[in-house]
Amino acid sequence: MINIKQDRLNELKQAFNGKRIAIVGDMMLDGYIMGGAKRISPEAPVPVVDVENEFYRFGGAANCANNILHLKAEPFPLGIIGNDRAGEIFTSLLSGLNIHPGGLVVDGSRPTTLKTRVIAGSQHVVRIDSEKKEYIGKDTEENLFKILESEISSIDAVILQDYNKGVLTPTLITEIIGLCRKNKKLVTVDPKFNNFFSYKGVTVFKPNRKEASDILGFRIKTVEDVIKAGEILLDRLEAENILLTLGEDGIAVFNRENEPKMMPTKARKVADVSGAGDTVISTLTLALSAGANIYEASYIANYAAGIVCAEVGIVPVEIENLFETVLGGNK
Repeated sequence: MINIKQDRLNELKQAFNGKRIAIVGDMMLDGYIMGGAKRISPEAPVPVVDVENEFYRFGGAANCANNILHLKAEPFPLGIIGNDRAGEIFTSLLSGLNIHPGGLVVDGSRPTTLKTRVIAGSQHVVRIDSEKKEYIGKDTEENLFKILESEISSIDAVILQDYNKGVLTPTLITEIIGLCRKNKKLVTVDPKFNNFFSYKGVTVFKPNRKEASDILGFRIKTVEDVIKAGEILLDRLEAENILLTLGEDGIAVFNRENEPKMMPTKARKVADVSGAGDTVISTLTLALSAGANIYEASYIANYAAGIVCAEVGIVPVEIENLFETVLGGNK
């Protein structure tokens, strides 16, 4: 049972302030077209949506940056955008939040990854994706690495946020992990299926249940399955820590020094799980950089996931709400 005392929570909260976290990965934009649908199109059996509102939010690795910002630290996003309208919207959102754009590389050969949701009333009608999943070119790969290399001395930790949209190539992954180890920087990973076993020797590797099940080839249902999966991943990835997120069953933490530790979910209600993985890896990494041990960091991140799962849509967790919720859960 983990219980972080108020003095320790206050210490960690203060230490969040000003930490600089690099987020390398697939920068994405989420678009929302909202309206009413009162008739069916004469051209096809589909609703006609009369647009009433249109807005954009950060998705993917950019959502990690937004979470870091709302936790009172400094995000440094590194990734690519296209030379297109979505890229302009992306940079304007960064500017509005005073997030430094120096880690972004414009790649005219690719579109900015954009996922547009059309919503009629409360009904999600369709999602339209604009993206290119092939790996980025060698020049772009080198540009991203050089940017990170030039900034590494002022960075406290690096998050590798992989959505399999082509930014995190096997070469770039290996070079970044090597750079972090050479400079004694924390490096945490939120993986997807591709490149799963390329992330060797990191501080924390954080797959979810589905990702781990898909890659290991067996369903992770029971506690025994969870322990088996965690131990396999710990061995194959040579990671310092494995954090396996289990949805409604909470999280499990594995390392070589201690027995596996299970932490039940802190979600009181689940309205929407969108973005929860981004929130967990962001909060976890920031807590570790602030001096928390892996169990304290996982405990705080577990509460952060519970907060965002209670909200509809992708929203960042606010630092005051987070630490008040953790403190309340300790009583």
